[in-house]
Amino acid sequence: MAKRKRQANKTSEKSKKQKVPTKNEEYAYLKEKQDPMPEVYTKKPPQPTEKKIGQLTESQVNQFFDKGFVLVKDFFAPHRLDVVREAVNKLVDTVANKLYKAGKIQNKHEDKGFNDRLTHLEKEFKGTAVILHKMGILPKEFQDLWSDEKLLNVAEQLVGPELAGHPVWNLRTKTPHNEQTTVPWHQDNAYLEPCSLEVMQLTAWIPLVDANMVNGCMQVASGGHKKGFTAKHTCCAGGTWYVQLSEEAMVDELGVDLKKDIVTCEVPYGGVLFLNNAVPHQSLENQSEIIRWSLDLRWQKPDKPNGFYSLKDSVLMRTKKDKDYKINWDKMANTDRTKLQMEKLDEDNDDLTPEIGGPWMKRWEIVHHNRHTESLQGNTTSWHKA
Repeated sequence: MAKRKRQANKTSEKSKKQKVPTKNEEYAYLKEKQDPMPEVYTKKPPQPTEKKIGQLTESQVNQFFDKGFVLVKDFFAPHRLDVVREAVNKLVDTVANKLYKAGKIQNKHEDKGFNDRLTHLEKEFKGTAVILHKMGILPKEFQDLWSDEKLLNVAEQLVGPELAGHPVWNLRTKTPHNEQTTVPWHQDNAYLEPCSLEVMQLTAWIPLVDANMVNGCMQVASGGHKKGFTAKHTCCAGGTWYVQLSEEAMVDELGVDLKKDIVTCEVPYGGVLFLNNAVPHQSLENQSEIIRWSLDLRWQKPDKPNGFYSLKDSVLMRTKKDKDYKINWDKMANTDRTKLQMEKLDEDNDDLTPEIGGPWMKRWEIVHHNRHTESLQGNTTSWHKA
């Protein structure tokens, strides 16, 4: 009998050791502080010796590492992006058909175009812009743009000869006067695991219309990356899923001068804004009557962690080991990133539910709850429906 009790105790102790961690325990590492890594964002890699199409000038490369961004207003001939706009039209058509079939809308607004169809759908079913934004399947036209030779040549200058596409890419569906599509001040690292601070991730922000102050262009806090540090963010801004970096934190933690360092980046159709993952930036509200469409695409070194919670791998796009390397898009193009994010939080991911959640919500203090945070556990503040 005593022997059986000892065995039972050993089994009990073993089961305790193998206890499945709670969600809070699972995400505890997100709260860990990291040492600043300024050299990751301020030290440029050895530059290519071969001249290639699309490459930045030496002064533009220097500006990127000094200011944290560089704007190239005439990067693409506008017709290069026309095919991307057509792909967007097809995505809007897909969403409209889904909503109509589900009885969410009575009119698919097929008589409307690129600049306003989504706005009309949004008026009929609030949240349509969010539904389109969270569609995680990558059209071929987006693939071709992401791997465009000119963009890869710039990425080679800023990242190095080994290039991987980061799993976080976005089609921004910025309909007029819509809080859900107005992104507050933040550093991109704030949406990722702390280890993302260890690698410079290059973003190309590509508007599909002329982007200006009226329709909601970007603002960047010039030089806010130099400390190589992810400042304190909070979640969630207003009725959105966005994290937010306060102006006080920008000043106190990142040394930003709000009077001198804020740069408004108006980008014409065909232009590209390049920025890193540590420089603070935001988008202004769209106060026009057209949709301000844009894409953001990212690259990093393939041997570094992408910080995306082990949800999705980066995709190798260029390697000096094989000049004829062909990109394998299968996993990147056919895996729904938003679905993975929601499943990580044990949330439902109904295609037609305009809600977005992700593990970043576990990294920062939630000071404002809304429908995007509803299924999170351990909330300590009162609910506020968006």
